[in-house]
Amino acid sequence: MATNLARFGVSLREPGVRAGNVAYVAMPCYAKSGAKGCARFAIKHSPRQTLARPFVNSPFNLTSHPSLHQRIAALATATATATAASFGWTDAKFEAASTAAAILRHLTDPEAGHKLGIRAAAAGLLPSDPRPDPPSLATNLAGLRLANPLGLAAGFDKDAEAMGGLLGLGFGFVECGSICPLPQPGNPAPRVWRLPALGAIINRYGFNSAGGPAAAAKLAAFRAAGPAPRGGLVGVNLGKNKLSPDAASDYADGASRFAALSDFLIINVSSPNTPGLRDLQGRAALTGLVKAAVKARDEATRGWDPAAHGGRCRPPLFVKVAPDVTEPEAADIVAAALSAGADGLVVGNTTISRPLAVAAHAHGAEAGGLSGKPLEALATDRVALFYRLTKGKLPIIGVGGVSDGVGAYAKVRAGASAVEVYTGFAYEGPALVPRLKAELAALLARDGFASVGEAVGVDSAKRKCE
Repeated sequence: MATNLARFGVSLREPGVRAGNVAYVAMPCYAKSGAKGCARFAIKHSPRQTLARPFVNSPFNLTSHPSLHQRIAALATATATATAASFGWTDAKFEAASTAAAILRHLTDPEAGHKLGIRAAAAGLLPSDPRPDPPSLATNLAGLRLANPLGLAAGFDKDAEAMGGLLGLGFGFVECGSICPLPQPGNPAPRVWRLPALGAIINRYGFNSAGGPAAAAKLAAFRAAGPAPRGGLVGVNLGKNKLSPDAASDYADGASRFAALSDFLIINVSSPNTPGLRDLQGRAALTGLVKAAVKARDEATRGWDPAAHGGRCRPPLFVKVAPDVTEPEAADIVAAALSAGADGLVVGNTTISRPLAVAAHAHGAEAGGLSGKPLEALATDRVALFYRLTKGKLPIIGVGGVSDGVGAYAKVRAGASAVEVYTGFAYEGPALVPRLKAELAALLARDGFASVGEAVGVDSAKRKCE
């Protein structure tokens, strides 16, 4: 993110580095664009209020807004509007949105920033990309046609509030959730921490969810509004309630409720933040869960007519697994998934491990799942492991530490048919999406692959032959 900010002439002081109690934020200034001046703002912090004062004449009068969130939103809008007006092309809009996101990150705690991001996407404030994806990025995933293999992982849009805005960024698909049958608050706050120097996040949200009925209503409204932006797909990630005595019933409830509303379903048995959840990855328990969910999906979609569902096929069902499993545990997961009728795997989730650099961090000892760059190598290794164990019979969505085209390409070569981002997107913002896709397309072309599908698992296949 720092590189992108510097490229656009933006100077941001780190939180806590202030002159007195005033934090100065410099906005982009484009001398060659004909802009009359730079939009500079000072945000004054006090125990009781936060006042934002523009130093230039601007239609966005931040002091007129009654709440801090509204002031921040106005600041972000001013930044994005100024940049887009100066440049006038799609990439500039994405860079401006990422610049605004960086400012918000400096002004908010992690959970507040997360909520603001969802609100911005739901309100249509994010840029959209009208450009078609390179043909080489088109691919198939368990019978689903993707314009590109880049998805947004579950955990960002937990309650299916912002699918349209997120798909408009250019993602090939987004996952909502995890969604539990009943509303639950999750774990007490604070429950998420940024480790920006490491490109990492630790969270212990704990399946905070508005519940199945509320999310289903939002998804139904989304479907009724017409085709998804850019033809993108929506997956629904299913969780269990913390106090539920019957996990199979919870997953079956979700599969039944969302079968007609989703393009694919995911059973999440790998979050480290719900007690006992990862125990469900055992062979016997997982077999029962998957069978129950498959049965519920099939009953809910009996006599399925794609024409009556916008051309959508019956949703395939994936199982989301942890990156911390051993090879024997992974073999049990594969056996259970295949025997019970799962259609694919999501590999993986956050990790409970703490690499040395993370352990040494001020927040490194916080309980919860670690995501971001420190997870990347482990996650890619586990993609390769599951690809070898499945012998390619189950398509894999690879997730964990991806923040650029190189990382995405490594997961494809390890065996992933599609790749998801989360922490990289949280840090870099919307500009990550077009950049990562362009980098991935360039890497495919460099190595002589005409499509993503041609590159899937090539490194794992080599290892098997060696």
